This record gives sequence, structure tokens and C-alpha cells, in this order.
Amino acid sequence: MTLTDEIGPAGAGGRPPSGNNVIDVHAHVFPLISRAEGRVLADEGEPWLRENGDGTGMMMSGDAEYRPVAAELWDPAARLAAMDRSGVDVQAVSSTPLMFGYEAEPERAADWCELVNDRILAYASHAPQRLLPLCQVPLQDTGLASAAVTKAKAAGHRGVHIGNHVGTRYPDDDAIVEFLAHCAEEGMPVLVHPWDMFGEERMGGRYMLPWLVGMAAETQLSILSMMLGGAFERLPGSLKLCFCHGGGSFAYLLGRADNAWRNRDIVRRDSPKPPSAYTDRFYVDSAVFDPRALRLLVEVMGPERVMLGTDFPFPLGELEPGSTIRACDALSDAECAALLGGNARRFFDLETAR
Repeated sequence: MTLTDEIGPAGAGGRPPSGNNVIDVHAHVFPLISRAEGRVLADEGEPWLRENGDGTGMMMSGDAEYRPVAAELWDPAARLAAMDRSGVDVQAVSSTPLMFGYEAEPERAADWCELVNDRILAYASHAPQRLLPLCQVPLQDTGLASAAVTKAKAAGHRGVHIGNHVGTRYPDDDAIVEFLAHCAEEGMPVLVHPWDMFGEERMGGRYMLPWLVGMAAETQLSILSMMLGGAFERLPGSLKLCFCHGGGSFAYLLGRADNAWRNRDIVRRDSPKPPSAYTDRFYVDSAVFDPRALRLLVEVMGPERVMLGTDFPFPLGELEPGSTIRACDALSDAECAALLGGNARRFFDLETAR
């Protein structure tokens, strides 16, 4: 069997054969939410979506325009048409990070998350075999966040989407570890996305540097915090955890972290193993945009721990889904198929669901 037989035609043209062959685990949605509904979360700076009536819109933060967007972000029919054009069978749809609401009062954030989760479920209901809904939670309160996961799973959500930190608390924080353990108990995969990047005051608005530099650094910080903070030692092996944006700068700098762990006791104080010993405890997506970078990422993580992720529908994402995977000569046909869909089927347990 050739690669084309397995996953369908390469490139953007044509839809691959049915059977959930190409699965994008990193795709965002912002359902139609009015400004009045956004005030469930906050009285100022509330997130809402302004639709212009011509297939374009604007993500809003109160009165401020945050980002121009197109209909694929809120219109499931437009999204499915785009998936067909680009050969994507399935997307896991998660909220846009602007919607997290971690700075709000916990009770208001819980009500907001319930509204968002209901809208995401309604969005995915237009094609339940192709759109996998991921819930969001009020991560600033462990009890409320855990309750939200339990309720969302019962309602039909297939996983949880969280930001990589809450204020100064990263995923090695005891409360966040407790939440992740609850997700493992519920059998809910967790997708971790960078947001609220540090250093923005130094980078300013120049050249989108917070996205180009800050996102990679935030993701690496999250992963190393879990490794060196002993979080993986405290979490069950059943937890399914995926970091977006290829794990950020983690893979490239893993040798630096291992060297520090070997040579400085302050680095290994809370971690009985070097960072490289924990690469089998999480997944990353493939959003690195360069076959050479993907080759290194697969060498570090293993081909069973990398999944297609595009950051759809934003323009800094992979505009031709799977093109980096298909262009990576270091991958065998079987490994290519695993990255394009096989690993995600296991991550979301789609065979059992089917």
C-alpha cells in the first residue's frame, strides 16, 4: 500500500477516502456569542464575536477589536467545506484562547464556560463524526474545573482544552496537577495551548513577536515545569496530554535541560529523572512548519507521540494541512499515516467510540 492509498492525495486538493484518516487535533472555534452574553464573564473586556454579514467578522474584547476572522471560525458549514478542500476528515475543535476567562471570578467563569461548552457542542453537532468538541473549564478553581469536566463529558465533549498557565501557576502547580489527575480519572484527553505570553511588554506589538517567540517559550516552560517540578511523578500514566505548537522550543533545547539536570542539584531537586525520561508521558502536535524541525521533533518524541495540528483557521497556522508531515522524508509511510491520523485516533479513543 502506498502513502496515497492510505491517506488520500497529497496537498490541498481532494478529500481523502472516508475512515477518519486525517485528523487535526489543533483547530479553534469561536461560536456566535453576543456582547451581552460575553458579559456573563466580565463587565469590561468581555469576549464576543462581531459578525459583519459578509463572511467576515471580528473577535472583540469589549470595545477593542482583537483579531479579524472569517466565517470558518463560527460557521460549521464553512468549516466543513474548508476541511473538504484541504483533505481533512476530522477536527478536534477547541475554543480560541481569548475565551478562557481565567482572570474572572470563578463562579462567573464557570457560568461562562458552560455557555461556551454548550455552543461548541451545538457547533460540532452539525457533523458529529467530523467535529470533535473539546470543552473549556474555569481552571482558576480546581473544584469548579473538575466539575465542569465531568459535566462536559456527560454532555458529549471528547476532551478538554486549557491554557498553559493561570497567572503564575504552571502545570506543576498542585491544584492544576489535581485537575489533570481528575481528567485522567474521567478519561478526558487534555490539549494545552499557550496564551497570555510573558515578555509582551518587551516585545510590544512588533512583528507578532509574542506569537513567534512567546508561544514557543510558554510551551517549553510548561513542559519543563511539569518535568522538573515532579508533576509526571504525581500523575497517573493514563493521562492523555498534548501540547500545541510542536511543544514550542522544547525539543530543540531538551539536551540543554538534560545537561543542567545532570550537573546541578538545584535543577534535579524535585525530579528523580532527567527531562528526556518523560517524553513518553505526553504528545505534541506537528505545527512546526519545517520538515527539518519535524524530523527532530519525531526523533525526540517518537513517531507515536506527534499528531497533526494546524491552528486552523488562523493565518499563522499550517495553510495546507499535513504538508509538513508529507514533506518530511525521514518519515516512513506508516509513520506519516500515524502522524496524520492514527495517533489521534488512539489519543481520542475514536475506535472505541465508533
